[in-house]
Parts: sequence; structure tokens; C-alpha cells
Amino acid sequence: MINRVILVGRVATDPMLRYTPDGTPVANFRIAVPRRTKGPAGQRETDFFDVVVWRQSAEFCGQYVTKGRLIAIQGRLQERTYFTQDGQRRRVVEIVADDVQLLDRPPEVERARAEEEMVGAPVSEELEGGEGFPPADIPEVGGEEGIEEVQPEPKFEDLIDEEEEGL
Repeated sequence: MINRVILVGRVATDPMLRYTPDGTPVANFRIAVPRRTKGPAGQRETDFFDVVVWRQSAEFCGQYVTKGRLIAIQGRLQERTYFTQDGQRRRVVEIVADDVQLLDRPPEVERARAEEEMVGAPVSEELEGGEGFPPADIPEVGGEEGIEEVQPEPKFEDLIDEEEEGL
């Protein structure tokens, strides 16, 4: 028997990171996965799935996964039943993910990258009258003064543990 799920979609809700009474981290969120086919109205339909992530992966999700991020998850389907406070029985089918991968960069990294590209863009030749780049203020270096010889790193075998040295 095989119970394996692989989904790629967008995070629909920010993960909720909680801890069990024994301190085990668990994160819950929803993922939106568009269908390949279009519905009767000509629009792409989207399926929403509940995802549960445990332990170290849960902490990762709590720290890095946010609504709107493109994500891939692998895991298994799990059905569980619980009772509400008013005694009604509820049945839930969710994905217990054992592998979570972010497939895009966080928005703040994208913004910083775009700003860097704008700031680092070459200045036009008309402004600088040359090759299109501002002149570099690099001091002239004469001879080999100020050049430091790089020493090779010692081999691992040659390193002596401080505790062993005292023996």
C-alpha cells in the first residue's frame, strides 16, 4: 500500500506554530494548489489542503514560511476524528508533511535584490564621459609593499586537541 502526497502550491495561511505539552513543535497551515483544468466558468479552480508539520520542520515553517510563498511538500494523508466542545463529531483529512521546500525567495530578499540591481546599474556614458562606469577611487599600489603572504591551513591530523596536549 502507498500513502504518499506531493503538492506544489502557494501557502494560503501563515503557519501557526504551537508546542505539545511535552515540548514537541507542530505547525499547521493551508496550501492552495491550482488545478490544471479550468472549471465550467472558464476559471482555474483551486484546491485547499490542510498541512501539519512536526518537530524541526515545524520550527522551519514557523520561521520562514509565510502566506503567498511558493512551496513544495511531501508527506502522507491522515484522517482523524475529534469532538467539538458541543459534542459534535468532526472528521478531518490533512497532509502530514515530512518534507517542506520553499521554491521562491522571500519578498524582502527580492526587494533588496531589485534595489541592488537599480543602485549597481552602470552610469550612462554621458554622465561620466567614459566607459559607462563611474571612476574607481583605487589607490595605486607600488611594488609588493603591503602584500601579506597567505599561510596554508594546517592539516586536520596536525591539530592537537587542548585536552590531549596536557596529557
